[in-house]
Amino acid sequence: MRIETFFPYRLAVVAEAFSRQLVAVYGREHGLSREEWRLLFLLEDAGTLDSLRLSQRTSLDKVQVSRAASRLEDKGFITREVLGSDRRLRNYAITAAGRDLFRRVFGEVEARANEILQAMRASDRAALDQGIAALDRAIADMTQPEKGHGTAFPRPGQSQAEAG
Repeated sequence: MRIETFFPYRLAVVAEAFSRQLVAVYGREHGLSREEWRLLFLLEDAGTLDSLRLSQRTSLDKVQVSRAASRLEDKGFITREVLGSDRRLRNYAITAAGRDLFRRVFGEVEARANEILQAMRASDRAALDQGIAALDRAIADMTQPEKGHGTAFPRPGQSQAEAG
């Protein structure tokens, strides 16, 4: 078997290619890393989140969250404060400047994503959407961390209660 025909590889390569198209907008044009973009996106939606919830809602580990948050704080886009006596736990909030930047950049990112998706036939877009949802459900059905089968992971549209 060739790696180019192995489904997990193909999925990862296409997802990375799509992501790089968006990075070109928020990264090159606005100086944000992927990690910074994800944190801004989550904080714009939630307003405030603690470090544990930020790590749970992204595919980022705690170190990536901490480093991205530090850079965003230095740029004035978020605030961080220590929660209680455990100095490892922090609460993050988006600032007005961060919200303004996010909203400006989001329009450009969304336009680029839509430009790519519009290059597909409507039936292919619908099939892709259905396929992603079906794959997500299959992964959720097959994931059993207690039996050593995968690890719990945030799913699109999943609430925190469902994430466990």
